[in-house]
Amino acid sequence: MKYRTIGTDPAHRREVSVLALGAMLFGSLTDEETSFAVLDRYVEAGGNFVDTSDNYAFWTDGGQGGQSEELLGRWRRSRGVGDEIVIATKLGARPLAPGTSYTDNPEGLSAKTIREAAERSRERLGVEKIDLLYAHIEDPTVPLRETVEGFAGLVAEGTVGLLGVSNHAIWKVERARALAAAAGLPGYEVLQYQHSHLRPRFDVPSALFPDGSLGHAGPELLGYLRAEPSLTLVAYSPLLAGAYVRADKPLPPDYDHPGTPRRLAVLREVAKETGATVNQVVLAWQIGGPLPIVPLAGASSVAQLEENLAAVDLELTPDQRARLDAAH
Repeated sequence: MKYRTIGTDPAHRREVSVLALGAMLFGSLTDEETSFAVLDRYVEAGGNFVDTSDNYAFWTDGGQGGQSEELLGRWRRSRGVGDEIVIATKLGARPLAPGTSYTDNPEGLSAKTIREAAERSRERLGVEKIDLLYAHIEDPTVPLRETVEGFAGLVAEGTVGLLGVSNHAIWKVERARALAAAAGLPGYEVLQYQHSHLRPRFDVPSALFPDGSLGHAGPELLGYLRAEPSLTLVAYSPLLAGAYVRADKPLPPDYDHPGTPRRLAVLREVAKETGATVNQVVLAWQIGGPLPIVPLAGASSVAQLEENLAAVDLELTPDQRARLDAAH
């Protein structure tokens, strides 16, 4: 395994594995025995960066979520896991009632909610301190300063270490970080957005993003990383839920544009040259690139995890990287 540092404050920064493990479906669609087996193998391989959220996976049973955090809590207790494993979780997008969603009834990012939701997450996870806590989605109903101060208060109390943000407009991330800096408070240092080798259209509206996606790592976010080297991008869904390699998993509609076939062709060329799978090339391209990117990949079996782990040691040549970067 290889590692990189997230965070800048010596009191909270952590060395994390360059491949993060997504636990989104653990305890729901992925049963406990399989989830434990995947977690055990990940740790055995040197992995130490596990990602979840307080709303995972509410859509599987029409509830409010919490299954993933609860399973991780049971796994931690059964294995005697301590703070050597970095667990990141998120708040803000948990439905307030069963049968609702984050698009119509989210918990939000008020100071009161941040405190209460974080406490519930700590209880489910069985931890005294959340290593990394994200603001999951935007909350336009709450002043940004209140959200910034709410998160910073948990850091000051020692119940949260690092702060992160996901699915926010980049201008709002920068504004929040500026507010925190001006007040001498800790701000967001880890950005979690969807990022893969294929590039989606960013103008496709959705219920959460009526003006087009704020959840993908586009040119503004990548440029922000270049300008702010202290930040880290945790790239979720790097393998597009299996769409690179599975005929039964079609690409999402926002990837239906002329650039997709060309980028796919280069990916397949490089995979053939290296003897690796397309999935492994995607992960290796992210891990070994010039920007601080940690791919966050889920796994519903140990076999899937093994494929992902092998990408850590896959070294792409400068020519292969140049071709992958240039395809459009």
